[in-house]
Amino acid sequence: MNIRQLALQIIHDVDVKQAYANIALANMINRNNFSDQDRRFLTELVYGTVKAWGTIDWIMSRYVDRPPAKIPPMIRNILRLGLYQLFFLSKVPPSAACNQAVELAKKYGHPGTVKFVNAVLRSAARNQEKAKYPTKEEDLLRYLALTYFHPEWLVSRWLKRFDSEAVERLLQENNKPPRLSLRTNTLKITREALLVRLAQEGVTCTASDWTPEGIICHELPALASLTSLKEGLFQVQDESSMLVAHVVDPQPGEFVIDACGAPGGKSTHLAALMKNTGRLLSVDLFEHKLAITRENARRLGITCLETLQTDAATLSDQFSGKADRVLVDAPCSGLGVLRRKPDSRWRKTESQLQDLPKLQLSILTGAASCLKPGGVLVYSTCTTEPEENEMVIREFLSIRPDFSLQSAGSRLPSPRQGEFVQLWPHLDFVDGFFISRLKKH
Repeated sequence: MNIRQLALQIIHDVDVKQAYANIALANMINRNNFSDQDRRFLTELVYGTVKAWGTIDWIMSRYVDRPPAKIPPMIRNILRLGLYQLFFLSKVPPSAACNQAVELAKKYGHPGTVKFVNAVLRSAARNQEKAKYPTKEEDLLRYLALTYFHPEWLVSRWLKRFDSEAVERLLQENNKPPRLSLRTNTLKITREALLVRLAQEGVTCTASDWTPEGIICHELPALASLTSLKEGLFQVQDESSMLVAHVVDPQPGEFVIDACGAPGGKSTHLAALMKNTGRLLSVDLFEHKLAITRENARRLGITCLETLQTDAATLSDQFSGKADRVLVDAPCSGLGVLRRKPDSRWRKTESQLQDLPKLQLSILTGAASCLKPGGVLVYSTCTTEPEENEMVIREFLSIRPDFSLQSAGSRLPSPRQGEFVQLWPHLDFVDGFFISRLKKH
């Protein structure tokens, strides 16, 4: 089994078919019985190459006289994979990186492209100084973007908001693998009992400092092998995401709407806090995502949850003035969770930050009309950008004076100051998340 060839297939699908690297990799691993060593190497090749995409293309430009877009896609990705090994994997001998790339070129190219791949990689192996980055003093923006594998437009945005040391720490944190965190299903087990159970199943884990249900996993066997997962004793969920339901603070017996609910992490958390009583409506545009929500609810033993396929912006047509609480976990740029999706940083554009707030405000406005007087509205995103966060809330309040801002920070399990909650990977060591809370008069 040629691990490099399998890695190339995934990288090519990410490039040409817009596949998601994390999903494509998981599917490949599930279809094959890899050794631990092969699984780790495949993961390193795929995630590393995709995460360093922009930097690798810049390196390629030092040795190739045409832009990557002008190179046939499979050959382009063979070069990316080879250059990643040459420049970023010190344990791979340069000869192995070059020879294996040439073999792949023979399989997917013709004699001319084989010579091309061989010449480019041999030149890069002999003269790596040619691809030396500019220093901080010479070009701070390009230095940070190339060193830490982020698009220049995004680094530039953050440099306008923060000093260079803070930006560098954020970029570094975005490149670290995120910790796996679990949310205890308190309908079935306590966190203390789940910690004992997980230890018996070979998981090294500790309690989260952020939430009373959270557990941080440090070492564990394959997640799917855990009987505690099959029995519905926990849900995989990031710590910052777990905070949202606590800010909503749903009460048993209430009618609660999760307006952008799939695939159900926050919806099932809300249900647990409601003690599986009342009515919880989880809404999404896509039925296949709602199917995952229903499956999660079934596994967790939740019966108060129902799903509805519709546009959240039109919810008030059916539920005007009926809900006690509404959560809008809005579609967003996802710039707070770049460490979880290695390809996403290269898919984002600055123009999205102009288009998304219109959608976010539309959903927020439609969902807000579902609330009774005295009802609670919580708006959250997994992004760090003010256009999608505070500015959306300020715009909403300007058109809905019947709502007022409440302190979201005071509702956290470990309260903090501030009307808004904005979490950062480099400051809080969780996913970047924004949470706000409003009340209808």
